Amino acid sequence: MSNSKNRRWTIFFVLSLIYILVYFYRVSLAVVAGDISRELSLSPADLGRLSGILFYVYAFAQLPLGPLIDRFGGRLVISLCGILTTIGGALFAVATNLETAMIARVFIGIGTASVLMATFTIFSHWFTKQEFGRVSSLMVAVGNIGNVIGTVPLAVAVGIYGWRGSFVVIAVLQGIVTVLVYLVARDKPTLEAVKRTNTVQTGMIAAWQEIFGRGDFLRLGLLSFFWYGNYLAVQGLWGGPYLMEILHLSRTQTGSMLMYTSIGFISGSLTIDYAVRKIFHSHKRTMLFGQTLLLFLMSGFLGWGESIQTALYPLWFFGIGVAVSGGVMIYPIIRNSFRVEIVGTALTSLNFFVLMGAAVTQHLMGLIIEHLGKGGSMTPHAFHIAFLFPMIGLAAAILVYLPVDEK
Repeated sequence: MSNSKNRRWTIFFVLSLIYILVYFYRVSLAVVAGDISRELSLSPADLGRLSGILFYVYAFAQLPLGPLIDRFGGRLVISLCGILTTIGGALFAVATNLETAMIARVFIGIGTASVLMATFTIFSHWFTKQEFGRVSSLMVAVGNIGNVIGTVPLAVAVGIYGWRGSFVVIAVLQGIVTVLVYLVARDKPTLEAVKRTNTVQTGMIAAWQEIFGRGDFLRLGLLSFFWYGNYLAVQGLWGGPYLMEILHLSRTQTGSMLMYTSIGFISGSLTIDYAVRKIFHSHKRTMLFGQTLLLFLMSGFLGWGESIQTALYPLWFFGIGVAVSGGVMIYPIIRNSFRVEIVGTALTSLNFFVLMGAAVTQHLMGLIIEHLGKGGSMTPHAFHIAFLFPMIGLAAAILVYLPVDEK
């Protein structure tokens, strides 16, 4: 038993390394947006497409990946997809035009798409239902180290080595960690693997029918869409240009503000299990409290954030991160709602909504900002209207999910 417990935490450590890189790729454009836009001659709409394509591909890849994870195991799927991520990262570092950069982001999107859900599927076999909420929150907290790396450290590295050199280093690290996952990770404890050898597999279509046929799943999907859409609107892309163009912060200062959001997310993820057990006594109530707080803090991008003192910016962005961490509760909610044989498909199906939220939000906000900007410049009014889209969606999604009974 002791060996099994030690083994599962070794697996946790290795999988956390590759998830850190996933998060880095999700948010790294916010800091280098200006450099890439100038070098590749990108408009705001182009930048929105470049950022959004990763999430569109990531989202649609969820649907076939879920059944593949359930059938072949998370270790193999993560390892094969990691090869694609390595290729995509290297290609992005040498891209000389929008088309090449888009192709690179497609490779990265497909390559990173499996990591978290395959990891959670592996955890569903190594950890009990009671432990799953804690370990999934911990994984997201550790993954957010990638967010931190994609802020101030990336800004400093870009200032010294340029954005291309910085992304070459990340591509090399991706290749090394991919090999490590294949060598160390295991899908199930040995006894469970033997026990489940003769288990009848649920067909892909039947699993999807079971999952998408439930109204509570669809409502949670809508909430997930706008939860992550709001978060990545700030952390993944438009928070950077907003801070630099509207609040007139430097690139390093901008990286610092986005780092506070990452630190807030990490802090919230590390303490959220306590909030579930001791304060809210419910995954659902914990999640909805976080979403309501997020909605309030996002309203700062509608204008009031520009009138507060600069010294309060770190508190504002840290608060956004803490509020966002409440959304992590979608994963234990799904784990408790579906049988373990299809949990990989259920998790990736939900993640489809999560990533589509990021893709659609970043893309549409880019179109809005470009349309309302003056002479190609980014204006406060354009940002206010653009941020209004994910906020209205989140408010509606909270109301839609309220009547759902917790499992």
